[in-house]
Amino acid sequence: MKKRALSVVLTAALAATVLAGCGGKTDAPAQEQAASKQEPQESAQPEQEPSGESIDISAAEEGAGEVAITYANFNASGGNEETLQKMYEAFHAANPNITVNIETIGYDDYFTQMQTRVAGGTAPDCYELNIENFAAYANKGVLAELTGIDVSGYNATALSAFQVNGSQYGVPGNFSNVVLIYNKDLFDQAGASYPDDSWTWDDAMAACEKISALGDDIYGIYQPITFNEFFKVAAQYGGSVLNEDRTAFTINSPENLQAAQMMIDKIVVTNVQPTESQMGGMGDWDLFESGRLGMIPTGIWAFGAFTDACDFNWDICVEPGGTKKATHFFSNALVVNKDSDKKEAAAAWINWLASSDEAAKMRIEAGWDLPAISDNSVLSGYLEITPPDNRQAVFDSLNYLAAAPIIEEYSLMADIITDKLSLAAAGELTAEEALNQAQDECSAQIKLQ
Repeated sequence: MKKRALSVVLTAALAATVLAGCGGKTDAPAQEQAASKQEPQESAQPEQEPSGESIDISAAEEGAGEVAITYANFNASGGNEETLQKMYEAFHAANPNITVNIETIGYDDYFTQMQTRVAGGTAPDCYELNIENFAAYANKGVLAELTGIDVSGYNATALSAFQVNGSQYGVPGNFSNVVLIYNKDLFDQAGASYPDDSWTWDDAMAACEKISALGDDIYGIYQPITFNEFFKVAAQYGGSVLNEDRTAFTINSPENLQAAQMMIDKIVVTNVQPTESQMGGMGDWDLFESGRLGMIPTGIWAFGAFTDACDFNWDICVEPGGTKKATHFFSNALVVNKDSDKKEAAAAWINWLASSDEAAKMRIEAGWDLPAISDNSVLSGYLEITPPDNRQAVFDSLNYLAAAPIIEEYSLMADIITDKLSLAAAGELTAEEALNQAQDECSAQIKLQ
């Protein structure tokens, strides 16, 4: 078998941090496009204590005085400025006393500007943060506690992502996640049963063998050999890269070895996943769109591209598990500046933007990620769009979220582990040797709590 050196681009951009995604083209919203190249640099273990200050938005909503607020965001920069403006116009019609001055900033510049503005005391009244930057900002004590808003309409899982020690410091403006996308036609040709939510990786590997047997240029699966896939697959086998109190690395645990072995064997043993040379310069999405790939775990933002490019039948399900399920999760928080003197109006705006039926319907109609709400009747419009037929799997996956093990030296940790796994994927190390070396290097180079 030809060897492959798999790598992930790991860069750091000031305080900008994003949970890493799972490959694919850059058709995703801005925060997800950056997911494969941005790594957290600050601890995600916020220690901010609740401020005790209650934000009562009822007066702001009832029109007690004219007020103008500023709202900064990056997510609309992917072509949804018009949709965001329509959302604001609907909000303003219902709350004519509140004027919102919207600033939409490109993702590449957004966190540089926000870092400067927060440090200089000129941050907007409310703004958007990706999930890891939320933790960093909360840790700095710059966010207002949201104690006076109705959160009953939110998806409980998404809402809990923006709590600190049980207190709410942000609301989920949207969400997206990762599912298993599969080529139904290849499964039919191989005589394999379609994957479902009960599948383990053993089931997936059996199907991969059947699909790969269809031809020399057909492969069962593509799953990036990166740290960001590894920590998730490790969680699927009951493992983690840190102990529970994050005081020691556990990279070479038996559970993690089982996960790494499964990932590496797909390339170096069974070759149900192509090597770099076998990819022939194609990306993983390209390979799937060509009809030569049976399965690909990737983000729900792939749906539009696959709908346009695939001339075969495909569908989705929750990712396979090892001893349990685990999946990536992406969300952006909408937060209020703790130093704003217009907190009530700011909270009223972000709560409406994130949870109102009207805003949710606009978001769905525009195909602009998903509102993190619990009202299935509002979400039904999304569920009715095909393909894929099984869009319910998007929501079912929320039951199995695996959070990135974010530490101050996250980028270095991710670099070390990815490099070692890449050597194993190239056949230069065994999976066990790769994890042992990663354990030793991380322990020697990174100081934990």
